[in-house]
Amino acid sequence: MLDQELEKLIVPRFLKYVRFDTESNRNIAETPSTPGQWELAKALCEELTGLGLTDVKLTDHCYVIALLPASAGKENAPCMGFLAHLDTADDVCGSNVKPQYVQNYDGGKIELMHGICLDPCKESGLAEQKGKAVIHSDGTTLLGADNKAGIAEIMAAVEYLAANPQIEHGPVEIIFTPDEETGKGLPEFPFNEIRSAFCYTVDGGPAGEIESECFNAWKANIDFTGKVIHIGHARGILANAVLMASAFASLLPRNESPEATDGYYGYYCPMEISGCLERAILEIFIRDFETAGIERRLAALDAFAKTIEAQFPGGKVIVNSQPQYYNMKSKIDEKPDVLERLKQAVQKAGMEWRLKPVRGGTDGSKLTELGIPTPNIFTGGRNFHSRLEWISVSEMCAACRVIINLVCAS
Repeated sequence: MLDQELEKLIVPRFLKYVRFDTESNRNIAETPSTPGQWELAKALCEELTGLGLTDVKLTDHCYVIALLPASAGKENAPCMGFLAHLDTADDVCGSNVKPQYVQNYDGGKIELMHGICLDPCKESGLAEQKGKAVIHSDGTTLLGADNKAGIAEIMAAVEYLAANPQIEHGPVEIIFTPDEETGKGLPEFPFNEIRSAFCYTVDGGPAGEIESECFNAWKANIDFTGKVIHIGHARGILANAVLMASAFASLLPRNESPEATDGYYGYYCPMEISGCLERAILEIFIRDFETAGIERRLAALDAFAKTIEAQFPGGKVIVNSQPQYYNMKSKIDEKPDVLERLKQAVQKAGMEWRLKPVRGGTDGSKLTELGIPTPNIFTGGRNFHSRLEWISVSEMCAACRVIINLVCAS
């Protein structure tokens, strides 16, 4: 497989997919949370059907499932799945994306809109792309490599395999999911219809990185009820719910925030605050690789609630917490051959593999929890969820080679 051959399969797809507005909305309970995800899902179903896949299905909740049939004589091999998500995050605008395809990057600063730029002196891996192709946003939106790069890489691998029937392989299942960025954890997913004995999510970062563990994730909605009176006569009476919520947020330790942690350190992250004098809501995400870290932080939230009630007589604070997803490491460790296959596929593609924890979520964690181990493969993207998002085309090709290597070994 030559990169030039794979690039022709990957890049046009990626440039097309990122133009679909699939920004999800974590405040919408319905799945999918936004209509644009339907449009991309339908386009992918048409494309999968055109490539000759069977049992192509679009569920009532926007899950795409399809099967690349096994080669003759390989029908009884365990089914392998590949997974990617349709949506982009709502942290930065994801509509009207204008991808910038630079075929021969000169190694210098890349000036974007609104006075921001990609600087190879500050961007890890960018200087290494000199003379190679990169794709970046124009600075007005995110790019959408998270996770349309994964979709493009999977689809390119499918086309390559479909066009080369001499490559023998077992059954391969393709799964595209909505609303991964909302942390919902695959609601309405038809688990009973999945054939895969194991899967691989294509949703990571730089080339060579593979991931077999992720955060344990909880969400807490803190409900503040104030005591209201005319503010001109408020002395000794008013309990301002807006101020209560703000004071609660200020109690979250700054050294346990996303911006102050990396590696295996967990955090609290206030995501949204809204309200008025009488009632306010504060949404907080809690992340940690260890269950004990989650339990400690949940207990801290209850303690903070009591502190705020003491500071604001007459006010009431209720903490409502719920799990979003769990660390997939222990389940993947039970079936080490799944990760070993991935390590070998990366090496066969000419790279050294590097295990790295996912400091975020993955739909693979839910599949893993239900007994389908699903480690994560790199895509080549950087700066996800931001206007500075960019991706290496050569690393996209490398991810595609890894997918093909995995299938060939089935």
